[in-house]
Amino acid sequence: MKKLSTWYWIATIIFALMMLMDGFGGVTQQEAGKEVLRHLGYPMYLLIIVGIAKLLGALAILQQKFVAIKEWAFAGFAINFIGAFASRAFVGDGVALLIPPLVALVIMFIPYILWKKVQANVKNS
Repeated sequence: MKKLSTWYWIATIIFALMMLMDGFGGVTQQEAGKEVLRHLGYPMYLLIIVGIAKLLGALAILQQKFVAIKEWAFAGFAINFIGAFASRAFVGDGVALLIPPLVALVIMFIPYILWKKVQANVKNS
């Protein structure tokens, strides 16, 4: 159980840090984010909305008290990555630009699955 919990926290902290950095980039309107939104045809204010959502989502997956909020945060990240993949596909981007959102989705599922396993072990104890 301790080993599983350790891996869960390592994966969760790494993923949360990735989302905190990405969210901060959105909130501060980094040029790379603006270029992507222009390319995809989205309004610039979406960068701030998604940035704030990523910051809040990262905090939500780090907390342990509110299970439903944590579930919704993971769901929000999944929707974000699937939406990024679909947006890139709809504008005709190549495979090299379609793969990163799918990789991010797979990375997100690592802490999620580990969290579910930790929860199941706690219930069975």
